[in-house]
Amino acid sequence: MTQHVSPPRGGTGKAAAVDGPPARRVPLGRADLRTLSLLGVLAALILIGGITKPDEFLDTRNLQLVLTQASVIGVVTVGMTFVIVSGGIDLSVGAIVALASVWATTVATQEYGFGGILFTAIAVGVGCGLVNGVLVAYGAMVPFIATLAMFASARGLALQITDGRTQIVTVEGVLDLGERDAYVLGIPPLVLVFAVVTLAGWLLLNRTTFGRRTVAVGGNAEAARLAGIDVRRQRLYLYLLSGLCCGIAAFLLIVLSGSGQNTNGNLYELDAIAAAIIGGTLLSGGRGTIVGSVLGVLIFTTITNIFALNNLQSDVQQIAKGAIIVAAVLVQRRTASTT
Repeated sequence: MTQHVSPPRGGTGKAAAVDGPPARRVPLGRADLRTLSLLGVLAALILIGGITKPDEFLDTRNLQLVLTQASVIGVVTVGMTFVIVSGGIDLSVGAIVALASVWATTVATQEYGFGGILFTAIAVGVGCGLVNGVLVAYGAMVPFIATLAMFASARGLALQITDGRTQIVTVEGVLDLGERDAYVLGIPPLVLVFAVVTLAGWLLLNRTTFGRRTVAVGGNAEAARLAGIDVRRQRLYLYLLSGLCCGIAAFLLIVLSGSGQNTNGNLYELDAIAAAIIGGTLLSGGRGTIVGSVLGVLIFTTITNIFALNNLQSDVQQIAKGAIIVAAVLVQRRTASTT
């Protein structure tokens, strides 16, 4: 991904321009090993689910449900991965999803039909991302503080809009997307949207100048600036991208639940960060993979489904997620110390 420029012969002349400084890359073998490890964990979970609850877990409807539930948080995780790779963090994604979902399901918005709901959800997400980006990039605020402020503000505004009530969607075009008749070759439309977002995110991170600049900013922001990258503008774009993903996820959640609630997106920020981490994205920035993040989402969603089928308490689920996060971070530190 990174272009390496050889110094001019004889020590004279101008060096060729590059899109960014040399970025840290994972050796191909190590990256493949991490992906295979995640696939192994996912396969083991599927085996466990098939053994403990063979009839329920392996049922086609249940597998479709797992993928559908993974789609919403998965779209959010794609945007979160970009932010973390750049060395930032976004604690407001869950609150933005909630705000976008309730704003898009007000009676006034629903009067504009399918297009009005979709546009509003995305517009609110991008608008919140713009505020985050301006505060972080041009306001020189620490991402943790800026996005935490957005988290509190968006949650409060979502509660004010709904007054604590659930807003029911009455637009048939939106509700029809959640029906089995809308499935394409047995695949729910939400899963197809997730697949498109994942592919677009992979291409953007691995095959474009934007992706190389993102990795460069996360690896060494000062070196990226000296190489000619507008670091502030790049960070603004990344938070806009995260907001866009939140808007898309909010629309998917509206389709899935048929309503808008101020409690939507609860703990999405933690789930997205956790999925990205176990997928191999460094919290310090400079490295990350979309494929790894998506596998992380599937692992967490599968764990939740297995626990639910076995009637285990939600607190046990949270403990298991916490243990997985700690293990992933320890593995990252061990890997970093050997490279």
